[in-house]
Amino acid sequence: MTALFKRAFDSTIGNAYLLLIIAPLMWGGNAVAGRLATADWQPFTVTSLRWLCASLYLLPFAYGPLKRDWPKIRPRLWVLIALGAFGMAMFNMLMYLALNYTTAINVSIEQAALPMLIMLANFVFLSQRVRWLQIVGLLLTLFGVLLTATAGEPARFFSEGLNRGDAIMLVACIFYAGYSFGLRWRPDIHWMSFMWIIASSAFVMTLPFAGWEISQKGFSMPGFSGWMVLLYVIIFPTVVSQLAFARGVELIGSNRAGLFVNLVPIFGSLLAVLILSEQFRWFHLAGLLLVLAGIALAEKAAVKPKAAVVNAES
Repeated sequence: MTALFKRAFDSTIGNAYLLLIIAPLMWGGNAVAGRLATADWQPFTVTSLRWLCASLYLLPFAYGPLKRDWPKIRPRLWVLIALGAFGMAMFNMLMYLALNYTTAINVSIEQAALPMLIMLANFVFLSQRVRWLQIVGLLLTLFGVLLTATAGEPARFFSEGLNRGDAIMLVACIFYAGYSFGLRWRPDIHWMSFMWIIASSAFVMTLPFAGWEISQKGFSMPGFSGWMVLLYVIIFPTVVSQLAFARGVELIGSNRAGLFVNLVPIFGSLLAVLILSEQFRWFHLAGLLLVLAGIALAEKAAVKPKAAVVNAES
């Protein structure tokens, strides 16, 4: 049995494509878990517990790399703290808050706007050249998100605005795009060192929000299902997916691996239908196809190959 397990493990960690499917599958599951968490947890509290448990779990593994990487970490420590606090913490708190008001399908599809937001940030702040095909891709993606968020009636945006949950999720995406944009200033350190600093700084950032939430609404002990959701979020989207993605990048390179991140909205939507029994309507399909088509056009027209984004979120 041990030999069989070892062969299966070795086969898995040597298969880049399997690993790069596992990672976005777990990230897509995060939206479903967040929706399930609304029955037992308040959004800021569950985010705080997520990052507290993740930082405690990672510390024994990160201690050695942190000691070795400290000379590189020290000059850019505040960059790493900002990435964790404003990227991971704000994105997750807002995503879990959004899931109180909108569906996991919507949240999954809206996350697909991230590559376009990153491209926009590169253009605005770094004056990176943008080709006309990338602009078309941006417009397609934005229209796909708008179609999803307005339930297939984009004209409603001008008269009624967005559903509260969808609006909150789009703000969350802006925070995560800022995190991804900021990764260019990340020091060249071991991924475990990076993950621990990100997780611990995200936890510290959530404390005042969780404290305010508890003071306003109180705290009630979750049931068994609530603890299982928290356990899933800590182990799979936070830790296992990072191992899988990091290994996949090691095997086939960051440019090719980065394309697999686009599977997150597909897996998130499918899991929402299968687990939550959410209805997958025509506008979800149309929005998803428009978003993926926009990303594909932007990728094709990119002046340089796009580097993979380290997805520590989802």
